[in-house]
Amino acid sequence: RAAAQDLSRFFSPEIVRQITASEQEVGIGHGRARSAAILNCDIRGFTGYATTVDPNELMATLDEYQRLIVPIIQSHGGAIDKFMGDGIMATFGAVAASETYAADSIRAVAAIIDAVEIWKAVRHADNRTKLRIGVAVATGQIIFGAVGDDTRLEYTVIGDAVNRSAKLEKFTKSEKVRALTDTAAYEMAVAQGYCGDAERRGQRRVEGLEYPVDLIILAP
Repeated sequence: RAAAQDLSRFFSPEIVRQITASEQEVGIGHGRARSAAILNCDIRGFTGYATTVDPNELMATLDEYQRLIVPIIQSHGGAIDKFMGDGIMATFGAVAASETYAADSIRAVAAIIDAVEIWKAVRHADNRTKLRIGVAVATGQIIFGAVGDDTRLEYTVIGDAVNRSAKLEKFTKSEKVRALTDTAAYEMAVAQGYCGDAERRGQRRVEGLEYPVDLIILAP
């Protein structure tokens, strides 16, 4: 129990349960194929912002941001895969199989956008810099498992959806929107019970993707 509490500070609850309940040592070379959604969230202009504040304020801002976003992701069935500076990558349906992974991820995006708008208003009232974010979701077949060596392991996901989500998140800047996904992920979410209005933008050339993509704007 004590070990699980310590591990929960570094891993998502789902991964902690896998580690502590495993009947064999966790090792590399074993993966599980799953249909999942990958969510990437990033603060816009964070590098420039970091040059204007002292280290303590910078880390306090990151702490605020992560404390805001992480519970929302987890409350919608997502698991935090990693923090990358101001970036957050989360998975839905990867750690544990889910029949609503796409719908859950899109609902999480909507909740994140709403929460960040309140956060921006609070920061403005306190005469602090209002920060904007970009969020994107992609779905598809992924491999979930542990990578690393004998001295350090990390659970992560590998697959086209992982790369596509990251590229779509960067593309929110080009489209001048806060959140988007592609039509495949959106249609999967609708099939899983998601209901919501969305704007379609067809045949966008996303850097790093081979073919044009039809996009769904989740938050203008």
